[in-house]
Amino acid sequence: MSDVERGSDAGGERLLVVDDDPFIARLLEIELAAAGFSVRVANDGQQAIDLVKVEQPDLVITDVMMPHVDGFELTRLLRQDPRTAHISVIILTARGLSADKLEGFAIGADDYIVKPFDTPELLARVRGVLRRSKEMRDESPLTGLPGNGRAQEEIEALVAAGQDFAVLYADLDHFKAFNDHYGFPRGDEAIQGTARLLLDVATEFTAEDAFVAHLGGDDFALLVPPADAALMADTIVQRFDEQVGSFYDEEDRERGWIEVLNRRGEPQRYGPLTVSIGIASTQRRRFAHFAEVIAVATEMRNFAKGSEASSWSIDRRAGS
Repeated sequence: MSDVERGSDAGGERLLVVDDDPFIARLLEIELAAAGFSVRVANDGQQAIDLVKVEQPDLVITDVMMPHVDGFELTRLLRQDPRTAHISVIILTARGLSADKLEGFAIGADDYIVKPFDTPELLARVRGVLRRSKEMRDESPLTGLPGNGRAQEEIEALVAAGQDFAVLYADLDHFKAFNDHYGFPRGDEAIQGTARLLLDVATEFTAEDAFVAHLGGDDFALLVPPADAALMADTIVQRFDEQVGSFYDEEDRERGWIEVLNRRGEPQRYGPLTVSIGIASTQRRRFAHFAEVIAVATEMRNFAKGSEASSWSIDRRAGS
């Protein structure tokens, strides 16, 4: 069957197929390669993680039931690491239970296909996920801000040119509980309100040079001059805490907490949303590549999360 007959519009995107059944893995490899994709195969989730560290794919297609690291755990691991959080994931499984689908989407899967499947459906799903991912990387449809791909391009260009910069990596704490309590529309409003605040602060400090990206979910990145980074982070923290009450219903705002069921089905109380910001700067070190910048900013953000209040932390270590 020719590429025209298959309806292929693949542009050589890199796919990683993860399945412990060699027959299924080989079948997927053949069909996807014939459609114009560059395909690698892993036999379990741990091998997939090892391959991703060597070369990041655009999309992972993973079975659920595998030894060692299953498909759900693989998806969690990809989503927890900011260096791989942007990789699209399609979960492929013989289990069509609603609970399994909900769990897959809850941990960040982009799509869910139940075996047995036919090739045209699989290719359509793959192309759809890749198309949405590209749109998200170029521009966030929720906030209108540049997406993850644009942020990476900007940072890589600055690193290559040897220019000075600082990255403020910000995200919201307790956002999942907020989303569970109020629903996705209210969660989207909170994300949009945060985006406006970040853009306002960035524009105030850097005028037309402001660059604020929405990396996805409740994660944002600001590219700013190193000399302004600490004051900008402090300003963001103060203004966020001043405005966060507007995201809540009056009763919850006055009480100071919301109650949400945790994974064990037990009620758990959560205080107001807070913002944590990690800063990676060239003020004391140089960076070799984008991943190093993000790793340092993530480390600082995680350190800031040690505070129960909105907080920021900047890397002051000297590097090579």
